[in-house]
This record gives sequence, C-alpha cells and structure tokens, in this order.
Amino acid sequence: MIKIGDISLGNFPLLLAPMEDVSDPPFRALCKKYGADMMYTEFISSEGLIRDAVKSVQKLDIFEYERPVGIQIFGYDIDSMKEATEITQSANPDIIDINYGCPVKKVACKGAGAGILQDIPKMVKMTAEIVKSTHLPVTVKTRLGWDENSKYIVEVAERLQDVGIEAISIHGRTRKQMYKGEADWSLIADVKKNPRMHIPVFGNGDIDSPEKAVEYKNKFGVDGIMIGRASIGYPWIFNEIKHFAKTGLHLEKPGVAERVDAAIQHLEMSVKWKGEILGVAEMKRHYTNYFKGIYDFKQTRMKLVTSYDLDEIMDTLNYIKENSDKYSFA
Repeated sequence: MIKIGDISLGNFPLLLAPMEDVSDPPFRALCKKYGADMMYTEFISSEGLIRDAVKSVQKLDIFEYERPVGIQIFGYDIDSMKEATEITQSANPDIIDINYGCPVKKVACKGAGAGILQDIPKMVKMTAEIVKSTHLPVTVKTRLGWDENSKYIVEVAERLQDVGIEAISIHGRTRKQMYKGEADWSLIADVKKNPRMHIPVFGNGDIDSPEKAVEYKNKFGVDGIMIGRASIGYPWIFNEIKHFAKTGLHLEKPGVAERVDAAIQHLEMSVKWKGEILGVAEMKRHYTNYFKGIYDFKQTRMKLVTSYDLDEIMDTLNYIKENSDKYSFA
C-alpha cells in the first residue's frame, strides 16, 4: 500500500499531473470518474496568492468528490512561498505540492519551477521552510536536472526527503529538454533504488498507453505513475491502465456517444465554474482530443472550436451523439 503521510493510495497509484490551464476542477472531476487515484491542481503562483490575484485565488477551489487532492504552488522567493503555503493550507487540501519542474521560460528564468535546479541549496532550504510552515504533507514535482551536465536527481531527492517531503514525482527530462526527445526513466529508477529513500517515488513522462505504463512499472520499479498530456481529452486512460495491469487485457475504447457525454459534462462544469464566456473558450483545446481519430470529422470539429455560442455548441454535441452510429474511427 502506497501512502503519502496518512493518505492511502492503493498498491500502484495513478496520479493526474498538474497542468496549467488543464488540471482545473471540471477536468479533475472527469479524471477522478475514470480512475485517477490522486489529483493535483494547476500550479499556482505564490506571488499571485499573497497579492490576492483573482486567477490565482480561484485555482485554490477544490471539491470533496475529488479527494485526495494536492494544491501545487511555485515561486522563487522563500518568504513568499512560506506565506503562500499558509494561504494554501486554509483551502484545506490533502497535500501541498511544490513545483520544481516547470520548464517554461517566464517561470524558470526567474528562478522558479525548474529554474531552481540551478541552485540546489536554495531548493533544499525553500523546501525545509515550506515543510515547517504547514501541518499537511508536502510533496515535490521536479526534473532530472537543469541540463545534461547537472542531473543530480538521486542526491537531490534524498536531500529533499531529509528535510521532510513525503513523496516525489520526477519527470524524466531536464529543463533544457523541455518536452523534446524521450523521457529517461533510468535515473528515476536510481532514485527508487537508493537504499536511503523511503518515501514514494512517482515517475512521469511519455506514458501514453496501458502497455507502456505496465512496462515502465516493471522495468523501473516506481511506486506509481503521474500522467499528464495523455489524459487531455482522454481521461479514460487511468482505468485502461488499471484494467490492463490487472488482467493483461484491454478495456473497450470509448465510443463516440461516450466521448460526447464526457465532453458535455466537461463543458457544463467548465461553464458553471468559470462562467459562460471563459468556460466555452477554454474548452476548445479539449475537443480535438475528445474526438481524435474519428473518420471525416474535420467539419464537425471546426464547428466546435470556432463557435462561442454555448447553445450552438451543445446542439452540435447532441447531434454527434444522436448520429454516433454514422461515425467510425480511422
């Protein structure tokens, strides 16, 4: 049984990765419904929280149905991160997660996210101060290192454990790689094999099928897997991995009608949480993935991604469902 603090996550948990503008409450609800064991919010700026910025504060919204859930924060200033931790704690998450992995230039070049991988002593000090600032379990998401010459993750993971983190998720690339090339899980395995490590070690990067998830579980010995991009528009991947790991067989892929039902649920929750204008606009990135692989679907997809009229979009989705037997997968 894998545990983070007192939170039991099963024998091989599947975690939803924190993804900006993706891992919001509507999306998390779908991932929970289809098998995710642990959810993380979008990353939230510590500076935004302490300045009471509307967008940052809204990201603190969590709901009982999605527990266990962690709120992820990022920042470059230790005092700001401590203050943000106290604000985050008041939202009553199950876990506070620190983002030491975001490779995006506007974040990393300020020394936040993966940028802190250039200053390991500061990374360790910041983590220690955050752990002291909360009664909640603290976890970390990070990368192998800044670049090929600084892949110190085995040492870093141990040092972070020594100052009190209770789990670590590692993306198998450096900051310099961004999302290019193939994720290298060999160093993640080395972290797990370190005899001094006793906290859960989760692997992340390039898991896009049940076969790969089971292969990497067996090959690299991680305690669980964090899934990001492969879940966008396809939350079914969590249950598919679990079923394949248990039986060696594939679950039947969701048909067109089931995909429409998921898209409608996602859209309705998005509008309810964000308001109609923003809720409709931010759903557009999901439609391509929900209906990926359907033959001769381009015109219908264009209706979904170009319309800003909620009723028109709902009419299109209902039309797809009512005529689902006319669609086939390429």
